[in-house]
Amino acid sequence: MRKLALLLPIVVVIGLTGCSSSSGDDESGPIRIGLTVPLTGNYQALGTGDQQGAKIAVAQINASGGIDGRKIELVVKDDKTQPDQSVLAFNAHKSEGAVAVIGSSFSNSALATIPLAERNSMPYISLAAADQQVDPVRKFAFQIPARSSTYAEQTLKYFQSAKISKIALAHDTKSSYAVAGYTAVKKLAAQYGVTVVVDRSFDTGTQDFSAVYAPVRTSGAQAVFVWATGPPAVIATKQFAAAGLSIPLVLTGAQGTPLFTKPAGAAAEKVVLSTAIGVIGGDLPASPLKTAVDKLAVDYQKQYGSYPPQFAIDGYCGVLVLADALKSAGSTDGKKVQAALEKLSLLTPNGRYKYSASDHSGLSTDNVAIAQVTGGKFVPTSWMTSQLSTNLPS
Repeated sequence: MRKLALLLPIVVVIGLTGCSSSSGDDESGPIRIGLTVPLTGNYQALGTGDQQGAKIAVAQINASGGIDGRKIELVVKDDKTQPDQSVLAFNAHKSEGAVAVIGSSFSNSALATIPLAERNSMPYISLAAADQQVDPVRKFAFQIPARSSTYAEQTLKYFQSAKISKIALAHDTKSSYAVAGYTAVKKLAAQYGVTVVVDRSFDTGTQDFSAVYAPVRTSGAQAVFVWATGPPAVIATKQFAAAGLSIPLVLTGAQGTPLFTKPAGAAAEKVVLSTAIGVIGGDLPASPLKTAVDKLAVDYQKQYGSYPPQFAIDGYCGVLVLADALKSAGSTDGKKVQAALEKLSLLTPNGRYKYSASDHSGLSTDNVAIAQVTGGKFVPTSWMTSQLSTNLPS
């Protein structure tokens, strides 16, 4: 009896926890969605934008009546740019009754959390871009930004059009996003007539990029392509400008935000980057895509006084995609929502998502813009402008 008395409190706790997490949602009242993003640490700039965009999407959906009359309740947690904190946040969301989690823009955090989503049959909508999240396909993991390899391929198409056949390539070995992009460039370069003549690596804590840029001068490289996220990209950009190299510096969607251009200052001018198509929304021709971008941009500019960056667009689209799947499923059951996601076709400010059982990324190169920093703003390159006239997502 004494042993039984000691065990009873444990059984009660487990029972309550099980009830909370398994019921999750009683199909009435608000629909609770978890949002885990880096609001502190090296990727704070990414997570801040994610949160801003997600909140605007929730406000718009709720103002329009919610999902089948039910409002969305968004619960935000900070993963502190640390994978273990993302795991803890997922468990907390689950125990608090979230029906799905929109996950971190830090690829390392997303990759650490996806196995939990799989085990719990809970949809995980990732705001990170590393290919490893969806290749191979994980049943409950879906990606919002284009894959690193998609950014890489669109950039290689741009190089081909600009007759850039030799590049210097550098990447952050500590970032899953950067590693995936680097790997894709190496794999696809020859297909687009591009040769990597300088190949350098660095890590997230690098403060001196001289070892990356020194061999470029005598290499014959016609562009420098750098895969970096967070503060290292700003440092790399400033040091590239100081190095006096006359060839283009090319970056990626991780820099598609004023939180890159403002600290980089004049050094960012004329930098080329691949980014979400919505980032150049102000220059898009009249179209359903332009309308979708403007719906976010108007509210974002009212609240924050600037055009929405890559990460705000991602956060916004993450909510739109999940809300559409919840509505199509007619349920908050994880397996039913997952099945609805695999049938989803939705036009958003990121372009049109077309998920399937074999593709949980959903975005093609047509949804990636090649932009240039001009006057501190992101504008389409001339090549991109010509692409928009024939390959505009609809």
